[in-house]
Amino acid sequence: MERDSAPESEVERFFASRLTSGNFIFRTEISVSPVRVLKRKRSWFSSDEESINIRHVSSVRIKTGMLFSDIWIESSGGTNQIQSHGHSKSDAQEIKRLIEEQQHRFNEGDAAARGEAATGGGPLHPCPWCAEPIRLEARICRFCNREVAAG
Repeated sequence: MERDSAPESEVERFFASRLTSGNFIFRTEISVSPVRVLKRKRSWFSSDEESINIRHVSSVRIKTGMLFSDIWIESSGGTNQIQSHGHSKSDAQEIKRLIEEQQHRFNEGDAAARGEAATGGGPLHPCPWCAEPIRLEARICRFCNREVAAG
């Protein structure tokens, strides 16, 4: 069984409301850790899990209804998307905030670990496609191989 390398205290869990369709008996759970975002949906005889590495989350979209919110967490690859409905508005906003905070922490630690020498001494900015840090002068992202506008 795969576990997050983060301590249990660093994993935040959010559950959908039992008042929404598909969540009456087994509620959808979204967990945000420094390593990944995980959606877990249990049923009588099985469990369905979807996860995206925190580095590969490209966007978080929230659609708020009268009582509950729907959340879409998209990956930089574009194929793996986590979708969940029935969360409170405050939980949805907190999920988004935590993901952005974890990505910021990761990018800060990654840049510090690489140091100025690895980047050629130039400033970095996130790739508009995959959010990986690239040099301002880059024309093609070295992570996703997509063309980016020169800074």
